[in-house]
Amino acid sequence: MVGANLKSETIKLMDKRSAMEAEMNAIIEQLCQPGGPGLSGNLVDSEGFPRADIDIPVVRAQRHRLAGVETNQNASVATAGASASLQNLVLRDSSSANDVDMISSMPFAMVDEIADASPAAEDGLQLGDQIVKFGNVKAGDSLLQRLASEAQANQGHPLPVIIMRQGALLNLSLTPRTWQGRGLLGCHFRIM
Repeated sequence: MVGANLKSETIKLMDKRSAMEAEMNAIIEQLCQPGGPGLSGNLVDSEGFPRADIDIPVVRAQRHRLAGVETNQNASVATAGASASLQNLVLRDSSSANDVDMISSMPFAMVDEIADASPAAEDGLQLGDQIVKFGNVKAGDSLLQRLASEAQANQGHPLPVIIMRQGALLNLSLTPRTWQGRGLLGCHFRIM
């Protein structure tokens, strides 16, 4: 009986997570339209005046909402992960454990900038992709340093990457390499 309650609670949490990811993806799509400000682009022009081509209050509200949804999603993911772990312990020896289909990997970073013609763009990475695994990096401390080290250690070699895009897990192969822009990938990760 306990296992059934945990399973239904976990499924509810995962549905809530999917809804939050859909909202995040919709906001990201709006902000990253051609000519748009993106997730972290300037709202002022080169002279320091507000950009006339965008609705600054709307952009700020969307960015604020995105940050709030990300925070709520991270809390929901942590709760779902704890629930899934507890359910796995309860159902480990149960025959119904095979019925449980849960994603144990949680995203730890999001692609918030990507340069045109960069290795990341050419290899299929997109704005808003959430990184679940980057080579041997999953989650933990000093993530930006570990991501940079992993890219440097694999320069010129395909690196397996697992991402979450619009709620679906995808496997990509990124090859860190020198190119005309900055870095080996030409993208920026924001830790979630």
